Formats: sequence, structure tokens, C-alpha cells
Amino acid sequence: MSDPNLTIRQITFDCHDPSRLAEFWSAAAGCEIAADYGDFVMVDSTPALGFQRVEDPTPGKNRMHIDVGGAERETLVERLTDLGATELTTHEAPGLVWTVMQDPEGNEFCVGSPEA
Repeated sequence: MSDPNLTIRQITFDCHDPSRLAEFWSAAAGCEIAADYGDFVMVDSTPALGFQRVEDPTPGKNRMHIDVGGAERETLVERLTDLGATELTTHEAPGLVWTVMQDPEGNEFCVGSPEA
């Protein structure tokens, strides 16, 4: 019998400029751009990230976001800001600290403490 569980293979962003957004996330994740079809660009991360050109991305706050971590949170936030992200706010809860950011097209994501 095959495994009934799903595997998340790719997260895809609707955007205006797939190449620009793929370059940001490729640099942020330290991964290569796997494929560039003009209107669709893929980054070779785990899971893979896809960026597809759409005429009118959904306005307002995205209903889903990526949580990332890695090096010391403050250092990572600074690096992502240097790459073109925008720092919005930092939150704290017992045992947790995370910073809400936006990528160059305004998609929100969170950078958490390594232990979070």
C-alpha cells in the first residue's frame, strides 16, 4: 500500500516580477535558481519555491506565510533587509521571539529565534 500522507514539494507565490522575487529568495535561502520559464521561476530549496507572474496578485495581507530561522535572528533580519526585505515588527511570547518581514513584493514572512 502506498503512503497516504502528502509531501509539500513546493510553495508558489503569485507576483509581478518572478525573476526578481526568485533572486531574493534564492539569495536568502542560499539556493540556486532551478528553472526560469519567464513567467514562472523555481528556486531549488526544500521545499522548492515557485514564483509565477499574475496580473493582479491578491491584495492585502497574505493568508499564509513562511516561517524561517537559521542564524541568530537579529543577524538574519539584517541580512534579509540588506537583500531587499522590509522589517515590520518584532513579537515576543514566553520562549519565543519572531520578526515579521516582507519580501520585495510585500509577501509577509516571519524570522524566528533559532530555538523557536
